[in-house]
Amino acid sequence: GPSNEEIKRNFQVKDIKNKHEFKVVGRRNPSMKDKQPPLYMMKIYAPDASTAKSRYWYFVSSLKKMKKSKGEVVHCKRIFEKKPLTVKNFGVWLRYTSRSGQHNMYKEYRDLTAAMAITQCYRD
Repeated sequence: GPSNEEIKRNFQVKDIKNKHEFKVVGRRNPSMKDKQPPLYMMKIYAPDASTAKSRYWYFVSSLKKMKKSKGEVVHCKRIFEKKPLTVKNFGVWLRYTSRSGQHNMYKEYRDLTAAMAITQCYRD
């Protein structure tokens, strides 16, 4: 049978990287029909900018009729907290799927920044 070390290695929980807040703005590629397509802005929590862009396309494609191959990211910038040394309370509305179906949940976290509160939420 498998050794204890093998069992531990197989069941180790993936370390969740710290999330950062990104502001991602994108749009459909300009065409002859639509010279100035509307911009769509999202705040996304991700470990890095490339993941934030990827998540942006994931959410935009489900909300609007827009795909990465037919669009462009105009702006992607990390947002920093205005007062990172002050402890604040953050409320998070989230939706998750369990064996019994989809659930909406509200949970509050106390932390220095919104990004740290979201990281705490992912670790729960």
